Amino acid sequence: MKKTPKTESEFKGCLTPEQYCVLREKGTELPFTGKYYLEKRKGMYACAACGNPLFSSGTKFESGTGWPSFYDAVSKDKIKLKEDVSLGMKRTEVLCSRCGSHLGHLFDDGPKPTGLRYCINSAALDFKTEERPGKKGTKKRA
Repeated sequence: MKKTPKTESEFKGCLTPEQYCVLREKGTELPFTGKYYLEKRKGMYACAACGNPLFSSGTKFESGTGWPSFYDAVSKDKIKLKEDVSLGMKRTEVLCSRCGSHLGHLFDDGPKPTGLRYCINSAALDFKTEERPGKKGTKKRA
């Protein structure tokens, strides 16, 4: 995967302060506050820093944690996993493979078929809804 050649100054210029804190400084938004944890529409979730497509709405599930949760990534090459021993615990950090931004963490308490839970910050994501067939470019006639 080709890396995004942005400087930290460029990231600061294109991200909100909350997005920058989460994506570039490994922050975490408060649970039940993110804009996508209750999102139900069909579509694709991409990295808010570089647009890399990461998760499909078809793998999103309600985990009760207050963060968007997915049982699988679009493709294993879209994400990078890294051991995280911060906060006195051992976890698996989920990073965007294109720009290296922090997305959230991976846990092994998810549903079938993978048993995984990608617990991702809403601030780390952009959501694009799926186009519905027959709706694009149609106009009602008077």
